[in-house]
Amino acid sequence: MPNFFIDRPIFAWVIAIIIMLAGGLSILKLPVAQYPTIAPPAISITAMYPGADAETVQNTVTQVIEQNMNGIDHLMYMSSNGDSTGTATITLTFESGTDPDIAQVQVQNKLALATPLLPQEVQQQGISVEKASSSFLMVVGVINTNGTMNQDDISDYVGGQHEGSD
Repeated sequence: MPNFFIDRPIFAWVIAIIIMLAGGLSILKLPVAQYPTIAPPAISITAMYPGADAETVQNTVTQVIEQNMNGIDHLMYMSSNGDSTGTATITLTFESGTDPDIAQVQVQNKLALATPLLPQEVQQQGISVEKASSSFLMVVGVINTNGTMNQDDISDYVGGQHEGSD
């Protein structure tokens, strides 16, 4: 058998190329389920408190919700943000391998216990619970090639452009 391919090198090359093409096409056809999950699942809670400043949102909404979220299975950490528009956002990050649907149900159950403790305005606005992506969607680098702007100027420029993109 080896002599057959030694005597016919072009035929051997054609067979090798066909095998490589078949392997390349097979890789492209692999389902996404075959790739490992890299980013841990995250659940985002958003609550609105109209007319409240950031400190009031922190004290009356964010802290109440955070205290009630303790004890959820596989919770690694949570981060929160409250702003002057009365919006509170709490992101709960779970261990890799945690089913995001089950985690979302657990968060909703704990949130149902916390809702009566929140201000009436927040209850009327409603609280949303959504699966959040904790991986990067896009990374953008901005540089100044002619040296007319320093790092602060570039930061101000990018911040102004980002705010206007809504």
